Amino acid sequence: MESRAQGVVVSAGLGVACVVGSLGFYAALHFVGPSAEVDWARRTISQYALLENGWWFDAATLLLAAGSVGVLVAALRAGVVRGGAAVALGLWVAGLVGVVWFEKHNWAAGPSIGGDIHRVASVVAFLSLPVAALLAAARSVRDAAARWVAFGGMVSLLCFTPILWAVLAEPWTGVRWWRAIPLGGVERILGLAEVLTLLLIAGWAVSRHVRRPRPEQAIAGG
Repeated sequence: MESRAQGVVVSAGLGVACVVGSLGFYAALHFVGPSAEVDWARRTISQYALLENGWWFDAATLLLAAGSVGVLVAALRAGVVRGGAAVALGLWVAGLVGVVWFEKHNWAAGPSIGGDIHRVASVVAFLSLPVAALLAAARSVRDAAARWVAFGGMVSLLCFTPILWAVLAEPWTGVRWWRAIPLGGVERILGLAEVLTLLLIAGWAVSRHVRRPRPEQAIAGG
């Protein structure tokens, strides 16, 4: 039991460290040229991958994927994520890797199949994490940490709704969906909400083992 708890803490700790490192890379892209010149309110985060320092974006996203694997391992060991929630969290990781493997459309050269796959991978990632959070939390509604995870999942889904509205409203408004909203700003808020939700899952996994009594404590209490 003790080694299992240590495994949860180590996996979660490594995962959180990678996630925090990825946030550092993402933040730096907004302040270091040439990526600092990108209009963050209108341009998506993956636009950075097309620039000279685009490897920073790739490094950040792969670090986030690696950190997510660490959190997934911790959550599985702690028993807070299983079944459909585990599958959804795995799809989040796969979506992040797909975003890096297939670059977004470079409109200077025109659309590409890789760009279409990139877009699908982005949607898969953005939707899978909140779904994972809600599925996992639904099994432990009496747990305060689980309720925070559910809250993070709901906020993430709410952050996605402007994109959904823009897509669905396009036939009536005649405005292309990526122009109807400040897509870059919406995506950054959504991404931050999802990263915070991921950190909440890591915290939930650790707290589950911290609160769980050791065998000798259970015997003494009984």
